[in-house]
Amino acid sequence: MTSIASARTFLFVPANRPERYVKALASGAGAVIIDLEDAVAPDTKGAARQQLADGFDALHATERPRVLVRINAAGTPWHTGDLALVEMLAKRGLGGVVLPKAEAVADVLQLAAIVGPGCAVLPMIESASGFAARDVLATCAGVTRLVFGNLDFQADLGMACGPDEAELQPVRLGLVLASRLAGLPAPVDGVTPATGDTAQLQQDAARSRRSGFGARLCIHPTQVAVVQAALAPTKAERDWAQRVMDGSRQAGGAVFTLDGRMVDTPVLRLAERTLADEGGQ
Repeated sequence: MTSIASARTFLFVPANRPERYVKALASGAGAVIIDLEDAVAPDTKGAARQQLADGFDALHATERPRVLVRINAAGTPWHTGDLALVEMLAKRGLGGVVLPKAEAVADVLQLAAIVGPGCAVLPMIESASGFAARDVLATCAGVTRLVFGNLDFQADLGMACGPDEAELQPVRLGLVLASRLAGLPAPVDGVTPATGDTAQLQQDAARSRRSGFGARLCIHPTQVAVVQAALAPTKAERDWAQRVMDGSRQAGGAVFTLDGRMVDTPVLRLAERTLADEGGQ
């Protein structure tokens, strides 16, 4: 089973639509995020918590580690109630919690302490303050991966990015670097809001991979397969990686040449990562 640390696709489902939980888990996504934040109107959040609790209990125990809950941000009127809910769900096998608008170390540490070491914490970087704190947030106990909230980040900074979001490339690099320095898996990239634009989604997912991200958020089940294909190594890349490893063994670990290119330690590491990345979702 794909773990949260290695999942390539995180599919959102509204907390107040429990009939969709099982469908989301069957979509092929590596993980499912049940959303108490943006997907739920303010006056229905209390009812959504109860729907989530009941719907989670109805899930098979083997599926629960693939489920995360996106709670409401610290400082909102619903945060304390959400913390009580995920504390209970963590004891029943919840895989992780996404903390939106993550900015303060104290908030991340509080969440990690509440859910315990068996439940992943994923801070969502969606603001200038969150980005400024990325390095320290990445090193907090309990944090498994960083997540980029690309749309909220643009809103926070008053940006008007083009379709390729080239303006956000320095931000994406910063999150990849913070994850690498903290020893975390590659971070999770944001969403493509145009659910019917497959070409845009392919371009966005390809950019994620080029930028060093290991996963993307999905807002519709039809996005899952497209993202997985874009983030997974191609057959040609896997074949090349296997040839590199075979050549290294034949060379006894020394530097050698393959297809006219020198193969040294950095190339070997790339080949090893490519082969290790073969089976994710």
